[in-house]
Amino acid sequence: LNCGSALEVPQSADFGTGPGQIWLDNVTCSGNESSLTECQHSGFGSNRCEHGQDAAVICSAVSIILTGSGSTRCSGRVEVYHNNSWGTVCDDSWDLNDAEVVCRQLNCGSALEVPPSAHFGAGTGQIWLDNVTCSGNESSLAECQHSGFGSNRCEHGQDAAVICSDLIRLAGSGSSRCSGRVEVYHDNMWGTVSDSNWNLNEAEVVCKQINCGSALEATLSSKFGAGTGQVWLSGVTCSGNE
Repeated sequence: LNCGSALEVPQSADFGTGPGQIWLDNVTCSGNESSLTECQHSGFGSNRCEHGQDAAVICSAVSIILTGSGSTRCSGRVEVYHNNSWGTVCDDSWDLNDAEVVCRQLNCGSALEVPPSAHFGAGTGQIWLDNVTCSGNESSLAECQHSGFGSNRCEHGQDAAVICSDLIRLAGSGSSRCSGRVEVYHDNMWGTVSDSNWNLNEAEVVCKQINCGSALEATLSSKFGAGTGQVWLSGVTCSGNE
């Protein structure tokens, strides 16, 4: 499909159930095949499945990944795929508008930070993009203005990076990047989390998810102000190791 790399395999018909036949089951690939039909499977139409088990994928869209030392699914050095190879993006004029597009493209929530100076380590090979200029509303980095693929005078010490919220953010009065009211993104809107059962274990997972170190306090009673709209989660229970 020319959609870059696989980022996620959502379970349980995450994009809805399909109609008609279920053609493939027990598909087993090495990852190097050029077509799904080259992988082992149970045979066309041979299965005991229901459409509630329909498989899904989330790809990197216009071939973009976050990688490097200390990177996560939603934070890292920005690399794009062009001309059959991965390359980096120079951080000339790189800002939160550009990062916002990357985060949206990767289904990683909102942009929190654009660390400078190859924060996640210097890449290798080509530097594909420079002087990237986005409004922040684009759906893909390829829609933003830039100097042209491979046109730059940069070094890998200038490799651009992003830290995204990964569908979770801290907001509210007096909030900072690493403290605030916990909000999660679901069904195309931000909503809050009830503090029922909320303690340091849950806070530890939030801090880890947004690359903010360890949890120091799990504040209650809307310390950062009451949110609006949906309350998406209640009774959240974590061990702290998630």
